Amino acid sequence: MEHKTMLLNQSDIKSLLTMKDIVEIVDKTFVGFGEGTTINPTKVNLDLGETASYPDYHGFMNAMPAYVGWEDIAGIKWAGGFLGKRREMGLPYVTAMIMLIDPAIGEFKCVMDGALITNLRTGAQAAVAAKYMHPGKEITIGLYGAGMQGHMQTLAFAELFDIKELRVYDVFPAAAEKFKEDMKDTVKGEIIVCKEPQEASIGDVVVGFTQSKDKFIKSEWIKPGQIVFPMGSYTECEDELLLNADKIIVDHIGQCMHRGALHDVAAAGKLHEEDIYATIGDVAAGKKPVSNPQNERIVCVPIGTGAMDIAVAGVAYKRALEKGLGGSFNFL
Repeated sequence: MEHKTMLLNQSDIKSLLTMKDIVEIVDKTFVGFGEGTTINPTKVNLDLGETASYPDYHGFMNAMPAYVGWEDIAGIKWAGGFLGKRREMGLPYVTAMIMLIDPAIGEFKCVMDGALITNLRTGAQAAVAAKYMHPGKEITIGLYGAGMQGHMQTLAFAELFDIKELRVYDVFPAAAEKFKEDMKDTVKGEIIVCKEPQEASIGDVVVGFTQSKDKFIKSEWIKPGQIVFPMGSYTECEDELLLNADKIIVDHIGQCMHRGALHDVAAAGKLHEEDIYATIGDVAAGKKPVSNPQNERIVCVPIGTGAMDIAVAGVAYKRALEKGLGGSFNFL
């Protein structure tokens, strides 16, 4: 009996999934978190010079295993981000691979590129979370970061909302102008390129996806009725904003307390797990609804979980089987 493992490259995956698919998969997986049918251990971080002085490679890798009940699939993503030499070589910041197994017997079913899936599901997380917290179909967005994730975030929000206005700020003005041109057919309303960070803080949702550690999003900028999404592994929000939020909602409590936006205040003993109102899964499953968002300042931190990657990868794998896509290799 052959035990061939499917191999899928980025082009294969791109042909199998749309942003609409990703939004639906992310939504189902958040609900799975809330219902307890998703198993997602805290990611293991290998610091390769992102914050440590040795080794000086200006990067990190994360091991992110998960089981997703609604698909009955398990696997692991090995992924990270690198500046330094990788940037000098002209390679993308994100590097990732995903391995899927049959959870009943541990057989390796598929090895695939994980970078595209990482970018797609990361883009969808804030939009799906906002669906459960922002009333109505119309939305205004303040966006920090006009790179790959700025584009992905906008595509995902456009799947679920009519974007009345989008304000974008990037430390590289040319990137913001390019974003405006790229997204003009996606955003129904006006796209405003902001010259100063504060100008982009006006929006029903404020999304930060930068590599900043400067805590530049100020507490006084954010008013009741706004939801702030500090994405990724950096520190874009000042401590006062985090500590004075009416609600803090996260995708994974263990991960969010030790990395990203909440790390510093948690490490200083100013924020504890009991201060977290809910997980996005709790909200999506109806266990901890957000009933009065127009009068609250909400901080929502979807730092990213392996379950999202495995869920998306599982759909790609099953579609590839149906369509006869991809290669294979017998590792035994």
